[in-house]
Amino acid sequence: MVQKSGERKKNLEELRCLAMMMVVALHFLGKGELLGDVSAAQMDAVGIAAWVPEALCIVAVNLYMLISGYLLCESSFKLSRLLKLYLQIWMYSVGVGLIAGLTGLTAVEIDTHYFLSLLFPVSMGHYWFMTAYVFLYLLLPFVGMAVKRMTKEQLKLALIILLLVFCVLKSVLPFRLEEDGQGYDCLWYLCVFLTAAYIRRFGIGFLEKRWRCMLLYIGGCAAVLAELFVFRAVYLRTGSLGLILKISLEYNHIFAFFAAVGLFGWFLLGKGEGIIGRAAAQAGPYVLGVYLFHENIALRYEWQGWFGARGIQSVPELLVKLLAAVICMFITGVIVERVRSWLVRMLGRLFSGLKCWQNWMEKLGRMDQLFVEMGGSEIS
Repeated sequence: MVQKSGERKKNLEELRCLAMMMVVALHFLGKGELLGDVSAAQMDAVGIAAWVPEALCIVAVNLYMLISGYLLCESSFKLSRLLKLYLQIWMYSVGVGLIAGLTGLTAVEIDTHYFLSLLFPVSMGHYWFMTAYVFLYLLLPFVGMAVKRMTKEQLKLALIILLLVFCVLKSVLPFRLEEDGQGYDCLWYLCVFLTAAYIRRFGIGFLEKRWRCMLLYIGGCAAVLAELFVFRAVYLRTGSLGLILKISLEYNHIFAFFAAVGLFGWFLLGKGEGIIGRAAAQAGPYVLGVYLFHENIALRYEWQGWFGARGIQSVPELLVKLLAAVICMFITGVIVERVRSWLVRMLGRLFSGLKCWQNWMEKLGRMDQLFVEMGGSEIS
Protein backbone atom coordinates (compact mmCIF):
# COMPACT_ATOMS: atom_id res chain seq x y z
CA MET A 1 0.00 0.00 0.00
CA VAL A 2 3.00 2.30 0.31
CA GLN A 3 3.38 4.77 -2.55
CA LYS A 4 6.81 5.73 -3.80
CA SER A 5 7.92 9.28 -3.14
CA GLY A 6 7.32 11.65 -6.02
CA GLU A 7 4.70 9.42 -7.65
CA ARG A 8 1.22 10.82 -8.14
CA LYS A 9 -1.07 7.90 -8.78
CA LYS A 10 -4.08 8.10 -11.05
CA ASN A 11 -6.14 6.09 -8.58
CA LEU A 12 -5.88 8.92 -6.05
CA GLU A 13 -6.94 11.37 -8.75
CA GLU A 14 -9.96 9.15 -9.43
CA LEU A 15 -10.81 9.25 -5.76
CA ARG A 16 -10.29 13.01 -5.62
CA CYS A 17 -12.79 13.48 -8.46
CA LEU A 18 -15.28 11.07 -6.88
CA ALA A 19 -14.98 12.80 -3.50
CA MET A 20 -15.73 16.18 -5.06
CA MET A 21 -18.73 14.76 -6.90
CA MET A 22 -19.94 13.42 -3.57
CA VAL A 23 -19.56 16.89 -2.05
CA VAL A 24 -21.74 18.35 -4.80
CA ALA A 25 -24.29 15.58 -4.20
CA LEU A 26 -24.41 16.37 -0.47
CA HIS A 27 -24.99 20.05 -1.16
CA PHE A 28 -27.69 19.30 -3.72
CA LEU A 29 -29.55 17.03 -1.32
CA GLY A 30 -29.15 19.12 1.82
CA LYS A 31 -29.36 22.68 0.52
CA GLY A 32 -31.92 21.63 -2.06
CA GLU A 33 -34.17 20.66 0.88
CA LEU A 34 -34.63 17.11 -0.40
CA LEU A 35 -33.78 15.20 2.77
CA GLY A 36 -36.83 14.08 4.71
CA ASP A 37 -37.37 15.52 8.18
CA VAL A 38 -36.39 12.65 10.49
CA SER A 39 -38.16 14.28 13.42
CA ALA A 40 -41.49 14.24 11.57
CA ALA A 41 -43.96 11.37 11.92
CA GLN A 42 -44.37 11.10 8.15
CA MET A 43 -41.81 11.26 5.34
CA ASP A 44 -42.62 10.93 1.66
CA ALA A 45 -40.79 8.53 -0.65
CA VAL A 46 -38.48 11.24 -2.01
CA GLY A 47 -37.48 12.36 1.49
CA ILE A 48 -36.68 8.78 2.54
CA ALA A 49 -34.86 7.91 -0.68
CA ALA A 50 -32.70 11.04 -0.47
CA TRP A 51 -31.08 9.75 2.73
CA VAL A 52 -29.54 6.81 0.83
CA PRO A 53 -27.18 8.84 -1.44
CA GLU A 54 -26.63 11.16 1.54
CA ALA A 55 -25.27 8.23 3.57
CA LEU A 56 -23.20 6.94 0.64
CA CYS A 57 -21.64 10.37 0.08
CA ILE A 58 -21.08 11.41 3.70
CA VAL A 59 -17.48 10.15 3.40
CA ALA A 60 -16.61 12.87 0.87
CA VAL A 61 -14.89 15.45 3.07
CA ASN A 62 -12.97 12.83 5.06
CA LEU A 63 -11.83 11.30 1.77
CA TYR A 64 -10.47 14.63 0.58
CA MET A 65 -8.48 15.04 3.79
CA LEU A 66 -7.22 11.44 3.65
CA ILE A 67 -5.87 12.12 0.17
CA SER A 68 -4.25 15.36 1.29
CA GLY A 69 -2.78 13.77 4.40
CA TYR A 70 -1.43 10.80 2.42
CA LEU A 71 0.37 13.13 0.01
CA LEU A 72 1.44 15.85 2.43
CA CYS A 73 2.68 13.71 5.32
CA GLU A 74 6.04 13.22 3.61
CA SER A 75 6.13 16.61 1.92
CA SER A 76 7.79 19.79 3.14
CA PHE A 77 5.81 22.87 4.04
CA LYS A 78 6.05 25.44 1.25
CA LEU A 79 5.08 29.04 1.75
CA SER A 80 4.65 29.36 -2.01
CA ARG A 81 2.07 26.56 -2.00
CA LEU A 82 0.17 28.23 0.83
CA LEU A 83 0.14 31.58 -0.99
CA LYS A 84 -1.05 29.96 -4.22
CA LEU A 85 -3.83 28.24 -2.32
CA TYR A 86 -4.89 31.47 -0.62
CA LEU A 87 -4.83 33.30 -3.95
CA GLN A 88 -7.02 30.58 -5.46
CA ILE A 89 -9.53 30.88 -2.61
CA TRP A 90 -9.51 34.67 -2.77
CA MET A 91 -10.02 34.83 -6.53
CA TYR A 92 -13.11 32.62 -6.30
CA SER A 93 -14.43 34.39 -3.24
CA VAL A 94 -14.17 37.87 -4.73
CA GLY A 95 -14.67 36.99 -8.40
CA VAL A 96 -17.75 34.78 -8.12
CA GLY A 97 -19.18 36.83 -5.26
CA LEU A 98 -18.96 40.14 -7.13
CA ILE A 99 -20.20 38.76 -10.44
CA ALA A 100 -23.17 37.06 -8.80
CA GLY A 101 -23.98 40.18 -6.80
CA LEU A 102 -23.77 42.53 -9.78
CA THR A 103 -25.79 40.29 -12.09
CA GLY A 104 -28.51 39.46 -9.58
CA LEU A 105 -27.73 35.74 -9.55
CA THR A 106 -27.79 35.69 -5.77
CA ALA A 107 -30.59 36.30 -3.30
CA VAL A 108 -28.09 36.85 -0.47
CA GLU A 109 -28.27 40.27 1.16
CA ILE A 110 -25.42 42.45 -0.08
CA ASP A 111 -24.17 44.05 3.12
CA THR A 112 -20.95 44.67 5.04
CA HIS A 113 -20.70 41.06 6.19
CA TYR A 114 -21.07 39.88 2.59
CA PHE A 115 -18.15 42.01 1.40
CA LEU A 116 -16.01 41.06 4.39
CA SER A 117 -16.66 37.38 3.63
CA LEU A 118 -15.52 37.96 0.05
CA LEU A 119 -12.38 39.88 1.01
CA PHE A 120 -11.29 37.67 3.93
CA PRO A 121 -12.57 34.21 2.96
CA VAL A 122 -10.37 32.18 5.32
CA SER A 123 -10.67 34.31 8.44
CA MET A 124 -14.41 34.90 7.89
CA GLY A 125 -15.10 31.22 7.28
CA HIS A 126 -16.51 31.84 3.79
CA TYR A 127 -15.53 28.25 2.92
CA TRP A 128 -15.42 26.34 6.21
CA PHE A 129 -13.45 23.46 4.70
CA MET A 130 -10.78 25.75 3.29
CA THR A 131 -10.47 27.54 6.62
CA ALA A 132 -9.83 24.22 8.38
CA TYR A 133 -7.50 23.09 5.56
CA VAL A 134 -5.41 26.28 5.59
CA PHE A 135 -5.05 26.16 9.38
CA LEU A 136 -4.01 22.50 9.16
CA TYR A 137 -1.47 23.30 6.46
CA LEU A 138 -0.01 26.02 8.68
CA LEU A 139 0.66 23.25 11.22
CA LEU A 140 2.43 21.08 8.65
CA PRO A 141 5.98 22.20 9.64
CA PHE A 142 5.31 20.83 13.13
CA VAL A 143 2.98 17.92 12.40
CA GLY A 144 4.95 16.71 9.40
CA MET A 145 8.24 16.65 11.26
CA ALA A 146 6.65 14.86 14.21
CA VAL A 147 5.08 12.18 11.98
CA LYS A 148 8.38 11.49 10.22
CA ARG A 149 10.19 10.96 13.52
CA MET A 150 7.59 8.91 15.38
CA THR A 151 7.84 5.15 15.59
CA LYS A 152 4.93 2.95 14.59
CA GLU A 153 3.88 2.42 18.19
CA GLN A 154 4.15 6.12 19.04
CA LEU A 155 2.05 7.19 16.06
CA LYS A 156 -0.49 4.44 16.71
CA LEU A 157 -0.90 5.48 20.34
CA ALA A 158 -1.23 9.17 19.45
CA LEU A 159 -3.81 8.33 16.79
CA ILE A 160 -5.83 6.10 19.12
CA ILE A 161 -5.97 8.85 21.76
CA LEU A 162 -7.04 11.49 19.23
CA LEU A 163 -9.71 9.27 17.69
CA LEU A 164 -10.99 8.32 21.13
CA VAL A 165 -11.41 11.97 22.12
CA PHE A 166 -12.67 13.43 18.85
CA CYS A 167 -14.50 10.48 17.29
CA VAL A 168 -15.34 7.48 19.47
CA LEU A 169 -16.74 9.30 22.51
CA LYS A 170 -19.21 11.42 20.55
CA SER A 171 -20.27 8.31 18.61
CA VAL A 172 -21.23 6.17 21.62
CA LEU A 173 -22.53 8.64 24.19
CA PRO A 174 -26.32 9.25 24.10
CA PHE A 175 -25.96 13.02 24.39
CA ARG A 176 -24.16 15.82 22.60
CA LEU A 177 -20.74 17.00 23.79
CA GLU A 178 -20.50 20.79 24.07
CA GLU A 179 -17.02 20.90 22.53
CA ASP A 180 -17.83 18.57 19.65
CA GLY A 181 -17.00 20.37 16.39
CA GLN A 182 -19.00 17.78 14.39
CA GLY A 183 -16.04 17.36 12.03
CA TYR A 184 -16.01 20.97 10.84
CA ASP A 185 -12.75 22.00 12.47
CA CYS A 186 -9.00 21.75 12.12
CA LEU A 187 -8.70 19.36 15.09
CA TRP A 188 -10.75 16.69 13.37
CA TYR A 189 -8.77 17.04 10.15
CA LEU A 190 -5.60 16.62 12.15
CA CYS A 191 -6.99 13.21 13.18
CA VAL A 192 -7.76 12.34 9.55
CA PHE A 193 -4.35 13.63 8.44
CA LEU A 194 -2.58 11.40 10.97
CA THR A 195 -4.68 8.42 9.90
CA ALA A 196 -3.53 8.89 6.32
CA ALA A 197 0.06 9.37 7.50
CA TYR A 198 -0.11 6.10 9.46
CA ILE A 199 -1.51 4.24 6.43
CA ARG A 200 1.26 5.62 4.23
CA ARG A 201 4.11 4.89 6.61
CA PHE A 202 3.08 1.59 8.14
CA GLY A 203 -0.05 0.33 6.41
CA ILE A 204 -3.04 -1.37 8.02
CA GLY A 205 -3.36 -5.11 7.55
CA PHE A 206 -7.13 -5.08 7.22
CA LEU A 207 -6.90 -2.70 4.27
CA GLU A 208 -4.56 -4.92 2.26
CA LYS A 209 -7.50 -6.64 0.53
CA ARG A 210 -9.82 -4.63 -1.71
CA TRP A 211 -12.90 -6.64 -0.75
CA ARG A 212 -12.30 -5.80 2.90
CA CYS A 213 -12.02 -2.11 2.05
CA MET A 214 -15.29 -2.16 0.13
CA LEU A 215 -16.95 -4.10 2.93
CA LEU A 216 -15.81 -1.43 5.39
CA TYR A 217 -17.21 1.32 3.17
CA ILE A 218 -20.56 -0.34 2.50
CA GLY A 219 -20.87 -1.47 6.11
CA GLY A 220 -20.03 1.98 7.44
CA CYS A 221 -22.57 3.69 5.16
CA ALA A 222 -25.23 1.11 6.03
CA ALA A 223 -24.53 1.69 9.73
CA VAL A 224 -24.86 5.46 9.22
CA LEU A 225 -28.27 4.98 7.63
CA ALA A 226 -29.40 2.36 10.14
CA GLU A 227 -28.49 4.52 13.16
CA LEU A 228 -30.34 7.47 11.63
CA PHE A 229 -33.61 5.55 11.34
CA VAL A 230 -33.21 3.68 14.63
CA PHE A 231 -32.75 7.00 16.45
CA ARG A 232 -35.75 8.36 14.54
CA ALA A 233 -37.88 5.45 15.71
CA VAL A 234 -36.78 5.97 19.31
CA TYR A 235 -37.45 9.70 19.05
CA LEU A 236 -40.95 9.24 17.63
CA ARG A 237 -41.80 6.70 20.32
CA THR A 238 -40.22 8.35 23.38
CA GLY A 239 -39.29 11.93 22.43
CA SER A 240 -35.64 11.34 23.47
CA LEU A 241 -32.42 11.62 21.40
CA GLY A 242 -33.74 14.71 19.63
CA LEU A 243 -30.37 16.50 19.74
CA ILE A 244 -28.46 13.61 18.18
CA LEU A 245 -30.93 12.30 15.60
CA LYS A 246 -28.52 12.92 12.71
CA ILE A 247 -25.26 12.44 14.60
CA SER A 248 -24.21 9.45 12.45
CA LEU A 249 -24.08 11.82 9.47
CA GLU A 250 -21.47 14.05 11.07
CA TYR A 251 -17.97 13.80 9.61
CA ASN A 252 -16.31 12.78 12.88
CA HIS A 253 -18.73 9.97 13.65
CA ILE A 254 -17.03 6.59 13.80
CA PHE A 255 -19.24 5.05 11.09
CA ALA A 256 -18.56 7.88 8.62
CA PHE A 257 -14.86 7.76 9.47
CA PHE A 258 -14.54 3.99 8.95
CA ALA A 259 -16.52 4.16 5.72
CA ALA A 260 -14.14 6.85 4.41
CA VAL A 261 -11.06 4.82 5.37
CA GLY A 262 -12.54 1.80 3.61
CA LEU A 263 -13.21 3.59 0.33
CA PHE A 264 -9.81 5.30 0.54
CA GLY A 265 -8.14 1.90 0.94
CA TRP A 266 -10.11 0.47 -1.98
CA PHE A 267 -8.88 3.18 -4.35
CA LEU A 268 -5.37 3.10 -2.90
CA LEU A 269 -5.07 -0.54 -3.96
CA GLY A 270 -6.37 0.21 -7.45
CA LYS A 271 -4.28 1.03 -10.50
CA GLY A 272 -6.23 3.92 -11.99
CA GLU A 273 -5.90 2.55 -15.50
CA GLY A 274 -8.08 3.06 -18.55
CA ILE A 275 -10.08 6.01 -19.76
CA ILE A 276 -11.40 6.86 -16.29
CA GLY A 277 -7.89 7.04 -14.84
CA ARG A 278 -6.67 9.23 -17.69
CA ALA A 279 -9.66 11.55 -17.41
CA ALA A 280 -9.21 11.80 -13.64
CA ALA A 281 -5.53 12.63 -14.06
CA GLN A 282 -6.50 15.49 -16.37
CA ALA A 283 -9.27 16.81 -14.12
CA GLY A 284 -7.61 16.18 -10.74
CA PRO A 285 -5.53 19.38 -10.55
CA TYR A 286 -8.67 21.47 -11.15
CA VAL A 287 -11.10 19.70 -8.84
CA LEU A 288 -10.81 22.14 -5.93
CA GLY A 289 -12.30 24.77 -8.22
CA VAL A 290 -15.56 22.80 -8.24
CA TYR A 291 -15.92 23.35 -4.50
CA LEU A 292 -14.82 26.98 -4.54
CA PHE A 293 -17.27 27.76 -7.34
CA HIS A 294 -20.48 26.06 -6.22
CA GLU A 295 -19.99 26.78 -2.48
CA ASN A 296 -19.39 30.50 -2.93
CA ILE A 297 -21.58 32.44 -0.49
CA ALA A 298 -23.45 33.96 -3.43
CA LEU A 299 -24.36 30.63 -5.06
CA ARG A 300 -24.43 27.96 -2.34
CA TYR A 301 -28.24 28.07 -1.99
CA GLU A 302 -28.98 29.15 -5.57
CA TRP A 303 -27.62 26.56 -7.99
CA GLN A 304 -29.84 23.75 -6.69
CA GLY A 305 -32.78 25.66 -8.16
CA TRP A 306 -31.16 25.56 -11.60
CA PHE A 307 -31.83 21.81 -11.58
CA GLY A 308 -35.32 22.02 -10.10
CA ALA A 309 -34.35 20.53 -6.74
CA ARG A 310 -37.31 21.95 -4.85
CA GLY A 311 -39.90 20.66 -7.30
CA ILE A 312 -38.97 16.97 -7.32
CA GLN A 313 -41.99 14.69 -6.98
CA SER A 314 -40.68 11.13 -7.47
CA VAL A 315 -37.67 8.96 -6.67
CA PRO A 316 -36.66 8.45 -10.35
CA GLU A 317 -36.81 12.23 -10.84
CA LEU A 318 -34.65 12.66 -7.74
CA LEU A 319 -31.98 10.31 -9.06
CA VAL A 320 -31.96 11.85 -12.55
CA LYS A 321 -31.72 15.42 -11.30
CA LEU A 322 -29.13 14.51 -8.68
CA LEU A 323 -26.93 12.90 -11.34
CA ALA A 324 -27.43 15.81 -13.74
CA ALA A 325 -26.57 18.36 -11.04
CA VAL A 326 -23.42 16.51 -9.98
CA ILE A 327 -22.11 16.07 -13.52
CA CYS A 328 -22.93 19.60 -14.68
CA MET A 329 -21.54 21.35 -11.62
CA PHE A 330 -18.40 19.20 -11.65
CA ILE A 331 -17.68 19.90 -15.33
CA THR A 332 -18.47 23.61 -14.92
CA GLY A 333 -16.20 23.90 -11.90
CA VAL A 334 -13.31 22.15 -13.68
CA ILE A 335 -13.67 24.44 -16.71
CA VAL A 336 -13.80 27.57 -14.54
CA GLU A 337 -10.68 26.43 -12.68
CA ARG A 338 -8.82 25.72 -15.92
CA VAL A 339 -9.60 29.25 -17.10
CA ARG A 340 -8.53 30.73 -13.75
CA SER A 341 -5.28 28.74 -13.82
CA TRP A 342 -4.57 29.93 -17.35
CA LEU A 343 -5.13 33.56 -16.32
CA VAL A 344 -2.79 33.17 -13.35
CA ARG A 345 -0.09 31.68 -15.60
CA MET A 346 -0.49 34.56 -18.08
CA LEU A 347 -0.19 37.11 -15.29
CA GLY A 348 2.87 35.30 -13.98
CA ARG A 349 4.54 35.55 -17.37
CA LEU A 350 3.57 39.21 -17.61
CA PHE A 351 5.11 40.03 -14.24
CA SER A 352 8.16 37.79 -14.69
CA GLY A 353 10.14 40.57 -16.37
CA LEU A 354 9.71 42.93 -13.43
CA LYS A 355 12.72 43.19 -11.10
CA CYS A 356 10.55 43.42 -7.97
CA TRP A 357 8.70 40.26 -9.02
CA GLN A 358 11.98 38.40 -9.61
CA ASN A 359 13.26 39.46 -6.20
CA TRP A 360 10.06 38.30 -4.52
CA MET A 361 10.17 34.92 -6.27
CA GLU A 362 13.79 34.50 -5.23
CA LYS A 363 13.00 35.27 -1.59
CA LEU A 364 10.01 32.95 -1.68
CA GLY A 365 12.20 30.18 -3.07
CA ARG A 366 14.71 30.65 -0.27
CA MET A 367 11.97 30.48 2.35
CA ASP A 368 10.65 27.25 0.82
CA GLN A 369 14.16 25.82 0.87
CA LEU A 370 14.45 26.47 4.59
CA PHE A 371 11.70 23.94 5.25
CA VAL A 372 13.07 21.49 2.70
CA GLU A 373 16.38 21.53 4.54
CA MET A 374 14.56 20.63 7.74
CA GLY A 375 14.22 17.15 6.28
CA GLY A 376 11.25 16.53 4.02
CA SER A 377 11.15 14.88 0.64
CA GLU A 378 8.95 16.53 -1.96
CA ILE A 379 5.84 15.04 -3.51
CA SER A 380 4.49 16.64 -6.63
